Amino acid sequence: MKRFTLRTGIRWKITLAITAVGALVAVALSLVVHSAARVSMLESARDAQLANVNVIGRFVDAGRKPALGAKLNDPELPAALREKARSGRRGTYIQEKRKGVPEVWAAVPLGNGQVLSLHSEFKESANMVRDLDRALVVGSISVVVAGAALGVLIGGQISRRLRKAAAAAQRVAHGDPDVRVRDAVGGVVRDETDDLARAVDAMADALQQRLEAERRVTADIAHELRTPVTGLLTAAELLPPGRPTELVRDRAQAMRVLVEDVLEVARLDSASERAELQDVALGEFVSRRVTALMPEASVRVVADEIVSTDPRRLERILGNLLANAARYGQPPVQVDIEGRVVRVRDHGPGFPEALLREGPSRFRTGSTDRAGVGHGLGLTIAEGQARVLGARLTFRNVAAPGGVDREGAAAGAVAVLWLPEQAPTATGSFPILKVQN
Repeated sequence: MKRFTLRTGIRWKITLAITAVGALVAVALSLVVHSAARVSMLESARDAQLANVNVIGRFVDAGRKPALGAKLNDPELPAALREKARSGRRGTYIQEKRKGVPEVWAAVPLGNGQVLSLHSEFKESANMVRDLDRALVVGSISVVVAGAALGVLIGGQISRRLRKAAAAAQRVAHGDPDVRVRDAVGGVVRDETDDLARAVDAMADALQQRLEAERRVTADIAHELRTPVTGLLTAAELLPPGRPTELVRDRAQAMRVLVEDVLEVARLDSASERAELQDVALGEFVSRRVTALMPEASVRVVADEIVSTDPRRLERILGNLLANAARYGQPPVQVDIEGRVVRVRDHGPGFPEALLREGPSRFRTGSTDRAGVGHGLGLTIAEGQARVLGARLTFRNVAAPGGVDREGAAAGAVAVLWLPEQAPTATGSFPILKVQN
């Protein structure tokens, strides 16, 4: 069962976290302030109401009538407050109304056994509480908005640094040894992003040193094998004619080709190769080379174009692509030239999934669907030569009409060579185009 994942940026996660914390703090403080203010105002109202009823009680004891709305033995007096007054004690009582405006009661016992009470609505204080609540709501919203803005600012900075680190790491993964993630991240303050960048740089340096060591060992071995293999071929030519001699010559020649291919891969990996550029008509050049290398292949020139490239390296790429199609694919092999794009297609089982996913790899021929023989150097060399030309070599499979066939294999493999509009210079870089306004 496939697990559902929700992808989002760290900027929005930090923004959401800061906003949520700000909202919780604002709500908590608002509730505390509201409760404290209401309790304080109610206590003040109780004290004022009790002071008023005490003054009125002294006048009533002197024989005057109750004033300011005070009443004797008010039947609406809350029972709890009535019992407290009858026991000879003064007291106050808060009575909640349905409309949300409470009433403040105060009662005192008189000398003749009666109970004098006074009550009034908590209107002014209630209005003050509502104004306070309104101010608290506005303040809370302001805090949440400010927290969101702060989260976007902080999260954006962290996200920007991480994106720079990811982009630099991608460049390192694509073979640029001069890139340093720490320099790409930048910044003055050192944080976890800097630690991650330094760790990636250290890992890239270690991997680069290991790869360089492996390349040197491979190149040294191939170089040392060149002399004995050449001697073996020379000795094979002196053997008497016969089937064993043919087998020895065939295997010695295969070994020589392998050694030369390994040396070529080592030179391409060292990034020391430079293209020797010439202007060629791509359609005519490819047609002549394909006819010479694979006469049975069909060539179609959709659109011809003059390109600046290295003919020797371009011929090497075409030869390897055609050899790959002949060895692992099935006829017919078709070559199309359209402008700066060259397509080589066979009608075999297609490229292995590993090659489509990861690209060509030396000494890996893929699955047994494509014969499972060879050393996997042909497409590796073709890709390396295309890199020297500043070109791009891509691989894909063509599905059979109506989908894949019964065995689940593709109905053909297509290698596409994309030549650049601007050829690389002698230093391996590309010229800077000056745009005139």
